[in-house]
Formats: sequence, structure tokens, C-alpha cells
Amino acid sequence: MKFFILTGIVASFITAFIFFKPTLRYSKKSSKIIVTKATTATKTDADEILRLNEYAKKISSFVVNNKFNEEYCFLADMQIPSGKKRFFVYSLKGDSVLDAGLVTHGSGSQTATENLQFSNIPNSLATSLGKYKVGAEYMGKFGLAYKLIGLDKTNSNAYARVVVLHAHPLVPAQEVSPHYICTSWGCPTVNPSFLLVLQKYIHKSVKPVMLYIFY
Repeated sequence: MKFFILTGIVASFITAFIFFKPTLRYSKKSSKIIVTKATTATKTDADEILRLNEYAKKISSFVVNNKFNEEYCFLADMQIPSGKKRFFVYSLKGDSVLDAGLVTHGSGSQTATENLQFSNIPNSLATSLGKYKVGAEYMGKFGLAYKLIGLDKTNSNAYARVVVLHAHPLVPAQEVSPHYICTSWGCPTVNPSFLLVLQKYIHKSVKPVMLYIFY
């Protein structure tokens, strides 16, 4: 009898685990895994494209005047739920998306609601909004990474906070919406395969590439 009871409990747990499809949150200083459950995404693809066009226009003059790559940039729309692709390689000439992937936000940006909060304060573990220069490539704790230089008051501490563009295997390669993906300690973190895609765009660019994170 005890065997059947134990078997039933295990089966119930497995069923619940599959149904809720929990996601994994990682920490840079710890291998501890935290299970979370996400809510349903509400944005539409049409809305996302319109926002990308809008925010691309906001940086068009800055890109030209400050000698950034004028062909394409990286855009990260933090209003899109993390289970959907929200990191875009965007064609500034063609007003179109060239590539897209999932990206984390910082654990310090989490709130009790679906809204995110952002910070430029050291140790906040939050994402910082604003324009970034994608800097030097290096091999870090998680492998290939790119230093990020904040260009606005809202992200001026990014370099000192060691907020970098890097990859982590816990970030899925494909969308998992309506569920969330893991969070970072403030870094825009992508899947390893997607970082290799971004690497190609960075390498072939003579001028620096801009990353613009907005909400």
C-alpha cells in the first residue's frame, strides 16, 4: 500500500511540473536554481514591430553623429515578455528585423507585478535602460562576451558594474512563451547559439555596433 501511495505522489508531482513548465533563474555567484512560473504574454507581433520602428528612429541621428554602424543595430524591447524573442538585430536602412533571439533581464528588475523596474545603481542586479556601445570581445566566466559601455545617464555605470553581453545555456534557443526564462544579474544574456549570430554582425562591422535597451 505504501508503495502505491508513494508512486501516486511522484506521478502527481511530475504531472504538475510538466503542466506549469517552470523556468530556471541563474545567479552569476551561485549555481542555485530557483523555479518560477510565468504568466500569459499579451503583446502582439504588430505592436512589437511598430515599437522597434519607433525606437530605431530615436537613435538614428545619434548613430550617424557618433560614428556607429549605420546599417544595423541591436534593439532590446523589455516590454516584450522574456519568453518571447525581444533582442533584435535591426536594419536601420531597411526598417526590418534581420535576426532575433531571447534575452534576460536582471533579477533586480523583477517586481510584484508584471511590470519591470530598472536601475543604474551598483549591486542593484537590475537591467539599465539606454544606449550602449558594444565594446571589446573577451572570454569571461561564461565564455564569449562583449563589454558594454553605457552612453546615457540611465546606464553610465554599466562598465563598472561589469554589465556585459554574454551567453548562458539556461537561456533557451527558442521561444517558451507564455512562460518566462531565467534572469541575470543585470547583463543582457542570450543563448550561446544566438551570441554566435551576434558575433558575426559585430565582427563584420567596421564601426562600433549600438545596443539600445528600452521599455
